[in-house]
Amino acid sequence: MPNGLVMRSTGSRYLVRGEDGSLHECVAKGNLRIKGWKSTNPVAVGDHVAYLPQVSAEEVGSIVELHDRRNYLVRRSVNLSHHKHVIAANVDQALLMVTVARPRTSFGFIDRFLVTAETYQVPTVIVFNKVDDLRGEDELDRLAEYQEVYESAGYRTIITAALKGTGVEEVRGLLAGKVTLVAGHSGVGKSTLINAIDPALDLWTYEVSTSSEKGQHTTTYAEMFELQVEGGEGKPTFIIDTPGIKGFGLVDLEQEHIGDQFPEMFRLKGDCRFNNCMHKDEPGCAVRKAVEAGEVAESRYRSYLDMLAGVDEEGPYRLD
Repeated sequence: MPNGLVMRSTGSRYLVRGEDGSLHECVAKGNLRIKGWKSTNPVAVGDHVAYLPQVSAEEVGSIVELHDRRNYLVRRSVNLSHHKHVIAANVDQALLMVTVARPRTSFGFIDRFLVTAETYQVPTVIVFNKVDDLRGEDELDRLAEYQEVYESAGYRTIITAALKGTGVEEVRGLLAGKVTLVAGHSGVGKSTLINAIDPALDLWTYEVSTSSEKGQHTTTYAEMFELQVEGGEGKPTFIIDTPGIKGFGLVDLEQEHIGDQFPEMFRLKGDCRFNNCMHKDEPGCAVRKAVEAGEVAESRYRSYLDMLAGVDEEGPYRLD
């Protein structure tokens, strides 16, 4: 039985790429759900599967076995709070695309994504896109603030203006030979950046609404594309374009482990007086001392406290 790679997931149908490059529309066998998983999708983009090929346009193939995942990235299901939704599996890295205006991405959203990526061991690079659209000193200062917050926490950041080509070569080099998930709110320019990296893909894009300054969905399901880029030591380059994410609810993370997913806080954990310090009101807390000294960003600490309290984003673009 041939093995393949899931390139697209539309809910009930999957596009599977065979090892010979052939593409097959497939459905999933009913027994594919992973035991013990409360997942809304048994198969995700990036999964390696065994499948029965599609034999005609009328008769689709079927996925009969799901191979072990090297890693995956999940968020809480929008409709089923106790279920998880697997965004993608077997990824080498994630690009979190952020805009500081039109639409503005909140610190809370960024931090929830980063905490989830840390939990599932998915390295993340933050891409600040649409810098050519920034207006006035206030928005430029906000960009500088965002950069300082996340670079000081230990994350790599890249500045891009996809429509003008700014930063595109740096992103292209980062992608070569890897499987990369691209995520962010609608309207941050995910598809535009992918088109700039490989114009042959010609993904649909849509303007941000001028009345709401919010993005409008153009990608309606997760899909993996092979990019034609140089480098990568002969390995193929894949990118996973995802629908715009409004909120990012956490799953599978106990309160006492949340702080460990903030790299700058984890580095200080050993300096706290108590080894089970929750960094709230305990005496001798090295994290709170670092926040007061400006060594840990207050926005990151507030995000941490919100996660401890179970506070979710109040809306798709909550401002901090």
